[in-house]
Amino acid sequence: MTLIDGKALATKMQAELATKTARLKEEKGLIPGLVVILVGEDAASQVYVRNKERSALAAGFNSQVVRLPETTTEAELLDLIEKYNQDEAWHGILVQLPLPEHIDEEKVLFAISPEKDVDGFHPTNMGKLWSGHAVMVPSTPAGIMEMFKEYQVDLTGKSAVVIGRSNIVGKPMAQLLMDANATVTIAHSRTKNLAELARQADILVVAIGRGHFVTKEFVKEGAVVIDVGMNRDENGKLIGDVKFDEVAPVASMITPVPGGVGPMTITMLMEQTYEAALRNS
Repeated sequence: MTLIDGKALATKMQAELATKTARLKEEKGLIPGLVVILVGEDAASQVYVRNKERSALAAGFNSQVVRLPETTTEAELLDLIEKYNQDEAWHGILVQLPLPEHIDEEKVLFAISPEKDVDGFHPTNMGKLWSGHAVMVPSTPAGIMEMFKEYQVDLTGKSAVVIGRSNIVGKPMAQLLMDANATVTIAHSRTKNLAELARQADILVVAIGRGHFVTKEFVKEGAVVIDVGMNRDENGKLIGDVKFDEVAPVASMITPVPGGVGPMTITMLMEQTYEAALRNS
């Protein structure tokens, strides 16, 4: 069994990105700019935003975090997004989710210029992805594709099952796998005979949001297993959607939690900010 080390790959890619950014600054006087907007005091969001800021600064980007109070109105947030849409110094705009209940999440995500939507959630970018002309791609699936490349996982003709159908992971993951010539099934919590279906997969991507949901009964001998889950057990320990100790002996490759998919998500955000700076300069 090979452990897919997302942390090591992320470290390598971020070092390469810092070198590319320094060259871009020297040759063109261009510095990628990423602004992250955080509304409210959600504890997990605070951690994510700090990590994004740290990565942006390490890459040599201009980085700004705008922290807004819980009482910020939807109109105020939309006005702020439009300000950054118009400011050419900023190539990526990211609004940290979740938002307070009084703000329409969809309206906010749609307000971000597609050219600056480094999360890849705008319907224009989703449409480009699903029509086979991807520009901005949701970062978690993009990071998983980089892991397949790094570990030389040949996807052509393989049977892939994606458990989870979110717009953030499941659906874009399925499209990227199809683009790489895999045969893809999207499954979810209401799929009948889910374990039996998953057991047919050469590639199993699990993003269902339930701790230790996938056991060895779900996994074919020699399958590549990607665990997107980030859950807390009863002791507060971070665990994945896959019961690692049970599944690892069956799989040929598997991602750990933590240290697997998570670090790659932030890395791909930075990569897409860099690419956006190149495209829109």
